[in-house]
Parts: sequence; C-alpha cells; structure tokens
Amino acid sequence: MRSDDTIFAIASGHGRAAVCLIRISGPESRLILERMADGVPQPRRAVVRTLRDPATGDPLDQALVLWMPGPGSFTGEDQAELHIHGGLATRAAVLRTLSSVVNCRPAEAGEFTRRAFLNGRMDLSQVEGLADIIDAETEAQRRQAMLQLGGRLGNAAEGWRESILQVLALLEASLDFSDEGDVPEDLEADILRMIDGVEGEIGRALANRSGERLREGLTVVLAGPPNAGKSTLLNALAQRDVAIVSPIAGTTRDVIEVHCDLGGLPVVIVDTAGLRESTDLIEQEGVSRARARAQDADLVLWLVPPDGEESAPPPARRLLKVGTKADLRQPGHGCDIMIAAATGEGLPELIAHLEAEAASLMGQGDAVITRERHRKALDRAQGCLIRTRDMLASRGPLELAAEEARLAARAIGEITGRVDVEDVLDRLFSSFCIGK
Repeated sequence: MRSDDTIFAIASGHGRAAVCLIRISGPESRLILERMADGVPQPRRAVVRTLRDPATGDPLDQALVLWMPGPGSFTGEDQAELHIHGGLATRAAVLRTLSSVVNCRPAEAGEFTRRAFLNGRMDLSQVEGLADIIDAETEAQRRQAMLQLGGRLGNAAEGWRESILQVLALLEASLDFSDEGDVPEDLEADILRMIDGVEGEIGRALANRSGERLREGLTVVLAGPPNAGKSTLLNALAQRDVAIVSPIAGTTRDVIEVHCDLGGLPVVIVDTAGLRESTDLIEQEGVSRARARAQDADLVLWLVPPDGEESAPPPARRLLKVGTKADLRQPGHGCDIMIAAATGEGLPELIAHLEAEAASLMGQGDAVITRERHRKALDRAQGCLIRTRDMLASRGPLELAAEEARLAARAIGEITGRVDVEDVLDRLFSSFCIGK
C-alpha cells in the first residue's frame, strides 16, 4: 500500500440507501473539496454543498460535507467526508469523479485504519479492538471490544514495557558505567524487585482466559448415543430448523455449529454424530469428529434418552448430564437436568444453566488478553523475564541477562506495534547523569 496518495471509499453499506457516506484521506483532500464542493468548510462543521464535476461543472448531488484537517483526524491525515444521497447512479457518479483526480484512488481493505496505525493514531491492540467492534454479535463482545479500542490492553502493555525498559537501562548501567558515581551499588536487588513485579502482573493476565472465550464464544457440544434428541435440542436452542431430525439412527454424520446469544454472551452450540460402534466408514468419521469436539469443548451436554442403554460419556473438561424426552421418561432418571425439547419442557432451566456457565467462564469483561497473538507475545516476555531473574539470582553473565530483558521488551512491544531499541538509550541517558 502506498501512503503518499489520496484514498477514498464508501464507509456505509452497499446497495440502495437513503444516505451514502464516502470517506477521503490524503494530501489531495483539500483540493477535492475546493474543486467539487466550491471551497473548504470550517473544520469539523457539516455544511450543505452542491457537488460538481470539476471537468464539466455539471452538478452531481446536494451533499453534506465535512473537512477534518490532519493530524486531528482518524487517519492523522487531511480527511473529508461526503454524505451523498444513496442512489446507485449518484454514488457511481461521485466515485467516478473522485477517480479522475490525480493521485487519488480507491482505498484497499483496511487502508484507512492502517494509515491511522502508521501515523500513531492507534496502536495494534486498538486496531484489533476496532475490528472486534465491527464483528461483535453480543452485548458482552461489544463491551470488551470497546475496552480494547479504549486502550485497555495497550495501556497495560505500555506499562509493562516501560518497567522492562527500566530494568534494561539499569542492567546496561551496571555493564557499561559501573565506575561512575551516579550508579547505585545495589542495582541488582532493585532490578530483581522490578522483574518480580512486572512478571507477576503478566502472569495474572495470562491466567485469565475469559477474554479469548468471550471473543470466540463458549463452545457447547451436544453429545450422546443415536436418537438421543441432539438435533431436536439444537433446533430448539437455535429457534429454527438447523439440523435434520429423523427417527433413523445415524442421521447426523457431520458436525453442525450454531452461534447463539445467551444472556448477551456468545455461545456456539455444536451438534455431533451419535456415539456408537459402526461399520459405516462415513459414520465412523462422524463419531471420531464428535469425540474430538467433545474433548476440546468448554462444556459437553451428555444427552441420555429414556429408552437407551447407559453408555460412558466422552472425556470432557466439564460435563452436564441431560435427560431427554422427559415426557416419555419414568421417575428416577439420575440426570442433572430433564428436558423435552419437542414440547419445551425444561428448556428455560437448561438455558439458564448455560447462561450461568458462560458468565462464570467469561468473567465480567475483566480480561486483558483477547487474542492468541497477545498470549503468545506475553508468554515469550514472561519466559525472558524469568530467565533474566534466574541469571541475576545465580550471578550469571549480565550481558545475557540484559539480552533476555531486551527480548522481553520486544515481545511486549509486538502487542502494540512499538518495537524500538532507541527507547532503551533514551531511558538510560535520562535516568542517570552519566558523562556530565
């Protein structure tokens, strides 16, 4: 992607609409308004203007125009917005006119946000938060994405990075300026205390996996023998016909997933093949996939039919035994919950249990980590800090300890996109009066 030209794109939905929003960003934004909108309005003040084709002077549309000069804009560049009528012909005419401007082109996917990142308006974690807001399907996901966009992870990462840079500056001072009077003698004890503090904070962030669960959704697998009522329950929870329901055993061969919103929390309900021994190769594959999904699921609902033989459930992290077809069952079921999906009996209690399970596993939006990328970076940083501490405690080479600390700072910097070794020099020479 080039960053020295001007880009434009539709920022509203495609198709026929009442209003169409076109965003423009780059050095030619002012020129475009001067030529098409008869001048540049006051910054951040919407005005009504007649848009014209600069080549012919023909009117294109009557639009609402905004001017946002950089660096105080979303991208950090000069920006303009054209709120035009949403007719297909009007939109095509305005886009065609913008394309005729020299050094002005349609934006590529994500290019506005990329420019915001490159110009320092957002860090990488905020960019991811913006993407999560767009993809959010539940209220809890929206709240978590807003925290990310507001800098929750970025601020925490910058705090950890600052502490590690301070550790690194002290180590560099011990290595290179130990004969200077401004360098304290008990630096290693201070460094160890600082490492313990930041490593503990990172460890607590890593221990909380609720953010990733909330972003991806709690996975609930429906498992059980054939004809236990798994597909019927899936349709009842989804409130639509998702899976084929048939009295013929082995109807479900593959895994079927449905995304649900339970109490504002995202839940993925997975219907699987009935677990039984079979000589059918296709059914065997379905059973194998069912066992694999059950093993990886956050919760397994083990469905027990009233007339089926009791069989052993698959290995699972958490398992809830659900008795199905309660209207046909005799007393003394020995199940955690009884339901009749066809009539709705017991479904409110089951849904309430799923909502409570999701709330307990996803927390209250207190997670810092929301993506696997964050976790891997913090894992590397924590490992480097532990090795730094071990080397200092065992009186190992300070050069190696400093290198581990440098790698830890670099790993933290990957979260926000700040990876700059010059920060170490800045911190070093601002902390000590060395070389005066």
